[in-house]
Amino acid sequence: MSIELRQHMKLAQKLLMTQQLQQAIKLLQLNRLELAGALQAELEQNPLLEEVQPEAGSADLSQSEADGLGEEPPVTGRVTGDDPVAVAEVNWEDYSNNFDADFSFAHEAPAADAPSRLDFLAAQPGLAAFLAWQLTHLRLSEPDLDIARFIIGNLDGHGFFDADIADICQQVGCSQEEAEAMLRLVQNLDPPGVAARSIQESLLLQLERQGLEDSLAWRLVAEFFSELGNRNLVEIARRAKVPLREVQAAAALVAELVPYPGNEYSNEPTQDVVPDVYVFKIEDEFIVRMNTDELPQLQLSAENQSLLNGGEAAAKNYLHEQKRNAQLLINALEYRHSTICRVMESIIRLQRDFFELGPGHIHPLILSDVAQDVGVHESTVSRATANKYVETPHGIYELKYFFSTAAAASDSGEDLTAETVKQRIVHFVRQENPAKPLSDGALAELLEKDGIKLARRTVAKYREQLRIPTVKLRRKE
Repeated sequence: MSIELRQHMKLAQKLLMTQQLQQAIKLLQLNRLELAGALQAELEQNPLLEEVQPEAGSADLSQSEADGLGEEPPVTGRVTGDDPVAVAEVNWEDYSNNFDADFSFAHEAPAADAPSRLDFLAAQPGLAAFLAWQLTHLRLSEPDLDIARFIIGNLDGHGFFDADIADICQQVGCSQEEAEAMLRLVQNLDPPGVAARSIQESLLLQLERQGLEDSLAWRLVAEFFSELGNRNLVEIARRAKVPLREVQAAAALVAELVPYPGNEYSNEPTQDVVPDVYVFKIEDEFIVRMNTDELPQLQLSAENQSLLNGGEAAAKNYLHEQKRNAQLLINALEYRHSTICRVMESIIRLQRDFFELGPGHIHPLILSDVAQDVGVHESTVSRATANKYVETPHGIYELKYFFSTAAAASDSGEDLTAETVKQRIVHFVRQENPAKPLSDGALAELLEKDGIKLARRTVAKYREQLRIPTVKLRRKE
């Protein structure tokens, strides 16, 4: 048998993704923030793309209206200090937190939406900055400052000291006595309980700040911390040989303390959820609208299209290719908007009770149900709902929230989702007697009376997912 190279012609059918389909799939799975970045990048790279400009006169005042407003005086009128009526009429907001245009070569007044001085801060001050500011008011030597800065630099987000005395001695080069003294000094700063090495130590520092070192509350935290965490007050009263009523009062005092003193000084920016879709109810009909605010509206550049008729062949080929890419992007963007709207309209039809009555009336729904209703593949529905949010009359929800399988069945034969069962559990817990909270078995019995049969361990799983404490932690004698 000889081994040789040969050429053969073969006819075969293959499923290939065109560039237009790839572009549509890529845009469909992007959320609103990612889409804005992708469109801005395309605007910067493609000369045949441009942003649609608003019509002239739509947002600005006409010339006649501008003339009627008159010219702004260059200097504020002088106010006599001995006239209380004139002083009261001054709008003092004009003198604070305004953008300073003194360094500009322009003579016109700054715009009303110009940034303030506070907008130029690089970062918001947090716990470390607050503690460092307190150190500036203390007369410390440079070696002591180095130790204090090391301690502050090793605080975690909760305000706890995430190291030990040996680390301080090794890194700073000080003695153990100096390290312990400076750690104690930092622990005496505000907020109370900062630089503790555990929740227990943080609570003890706060009680010490209040002068309660000899109180029963101090003893509960120091000697019975685990029992206190489990709300086993009867056992504490028996072992401490103290009346139960006094133990309850001391436990109430400890409950008022802050277990994580550094949380309120967190400088992490809050990430607000911006909905991708809006659902409005007008009379008896729900209207779906895409959130296109602050998204660039794209169109082909008429000015650069005129360059297609002349110039060198290489430049013309490049511009033709960019025009094709721009048109594909615009078509893919329109496909994205229409697909998301169709998917959202299908969700409204299949989850009508939720939009009418609220979260407790959501029904089991899977991707194939919506895909069959819209007439697309399941993967298209999955991409259209991935990392996207909708604002409804009942609040903002992730689109994936509306998809869930049946977790239980009622006596009437209706399938119920896990979210519906959780809403029932929350309702029962809110109505319970604080002195006798409902156990997982009792919750299962109440659900069974409502026609929902669930095992006790399933109820316990849902309760933990809802972050509802156990019976001991919910009991209030």
